[in-house]
Amino acid sequence: MKVHNFSAGPSILPKEVMHQAAEAVKELDGSGLSLIEISHRSKAFIDIMKEACALALELTGLKDKGYKAIFLQGGASQQFLMAAYNLLENKAGYVNTGTWSNKAIKEAKLFGEVIELASSKEENFNYIPKGYSIPSDLDYVHLTTNNTIFGTQLKETPTTEVPLAADMSSDIFSREFDYSKFDLFYAGAQKNMGPAGATLVLIKEDLFGKVSRAIPSMLNYKTHADAGSMFNTPPVFAVYTSMLNMQWIKSQGGVKALGEKNMVKATLLYGEIDRNSKFVGFAAKEDRSEMNATFNLVNPNDAEAFDGLCQAAGISGLKGHRSVGGYRASMYNAMPINSVEILVDCMQTLEEKY
Repeated sequence: MKVHNFSAGPSILPKEVMHQAAEAVKELDGSGLSLIEISHRSKAFIDIMKEACALALELTGLKDKGYKAIFLQGGASQQFLMAAYNLLENKAGYVNTGTWSNKAIKEAKLFGEVIELASSKEENFNYIPKGYSIPSDLDYVHLTTNNTIFGTQLKETPTTEVPLAADMSSDIFSREFDYSKFDLFYAGAQKNMGPAGATLVLIKEDLFGKVSRAIPSMLNYKTHADAGSMFNTPPVFAVYTSMLNMQWIKSQGGVKALGEKNMVKATLLYGEIDRNSKFVGFAAKEDRSEMNATFNLVNPNDAEAFDGLCQAAGISGLKGHRSVGGYRASMYNAMPINSVEILVDCMQTLEEKY
């Protein structure tokens, strides 16, 4: 049976990317060596890293615009710390849109004053705050562009004179977007870019050296940028597979083309959520995520029947986060529309038969 993987992460990747990565684990490009046993200092892997960084800049439209692309370890959770370590001298502003924002705020408070510019906590983070003011004396402003747990997504980037930083872990490369509005953004690979183990950071070069404190080498963005992401042994498999996935994105027509496909998938599912008498959406309609659709049953007693329909259809990873309950359908770039159609069929069957 075909499995329809709606997991929020680690998540679905294109079949051809998985096949190429699997072949490389057996042997990389006729070298006689596996990808995971070659030296990270070899020309073969240095070329892989260079291409991965170049593709990241190309897909985001930031090539030759004063940015550096860096691959690191530690996930986005480490970037909550690193961003503040490298940028926070006095005071920073954070917009709180859920769990990951809360964690980023906690880490930043270790390095300076943190102002919560806005929050949607009072409504269990089911919307994105808007219309808040941004003081001009901040070192930077931090946003989360897509909230996997609550199913909300930033639609408009705030205008500010101070540097703008963002966690883009779950919607990077998923839509046409002006990445140049951000001075720093980062993404854990395991949601929409590659396997777990690598984290992509894109940073304006003029942000290096912004704080007076001494920064440990491993936590200093400049250290890694100067070393071409090779200061220490990089996550070889995760970088290679991320490179393959970015090649696939480019072959599909880039982020603009994929964004159009993602919109079709999201429109189909949200249309059924709103039409179907058995379901209700969680996130505010104007802030709904195209990557993670969160919804609940009107009658919790229908859960056993709906779960059985989904299981019989091969649907996996649909259970919602405990903070929201219900269901969460993650529709990342590699999710085919057929999988969304199967889910919609299950929703319609529930309404018709139960």
